[in-house]
Amino acid sequence: MNVKDILSKCDHTLLKQTATPMEIKELLKDGLKYGVASVCIPPCYVKMAKDYVGDSLPICTVIGFPNGYQSTATKVFETMDAIRNGADEIDMVINIGYAKAGEWEALENEINVLRDATAGKILKVIVETCFLTKEEKIQLCKIVSRSGADYIKTSTGFGGAGATFDDVKLFAENVGDWVKIKAAGGIRTLEDAEKYIKLGCSRLGTSAIVNIVKKSEK
Repeated sequence: MNVKDILSKCDHTLLKQTATPMEIKELLKDGLKYGVASVCIPPCYVKMAKDYVGDSLPICTVIGFPNGYQSTATKVFETMDAIRNGADEIDMVINIGYAKAGEWEALENEINVLRDATAGKILKVIVETCFLTKEEKIQLCKIVSRSGADYIKTSTGFGGAGATFDDVKLFAENVGDWVKIKAAGGIRTLEDAEKYIKLGCSRLGTSAIVNIVKKSEK
């Protein structure tokens, strides 16, 4: 697998709390130059980013990030605001507390509401695997598959741990054939990125891969 193929599956990401407009513009420039799948940025920068790149680069943003415990109404507002501002892809965080409490119907209803709010856009569902048991992960695979969401995503990168190969294998075994997988959090080498893709990931959330390629060019 060549580097270009790996880059084409990367959501080039900058979600740290201190991210500045200038850093976001640099991210956008790199995204355009290296042919990434999208740039994933904070909601406050979506309009600026869309105005800057137009339709040349998909803009992804996060909803209910990073904790997931906002009300459903708040997540819907965030989502609709992001789409109005030009977001092409939405990465939503589930209510993790619902999952831990076994409140599966409430959790599924929220994802369905967000699916309706994102009609025509790509929806990725972040389940934050580091907080979940194997049984909870399998249950979420079933729920996300029923919801019509486009992707199940491992992690925010802010939960204490990120993607693992075992979690991606588990997702691949339990999601519907129509659901894609995004690994995020802690993907720091080209070798790991390639392995995640070979295990079934269609997207990788990472801030490192583009930077690795940039350094190799110097």
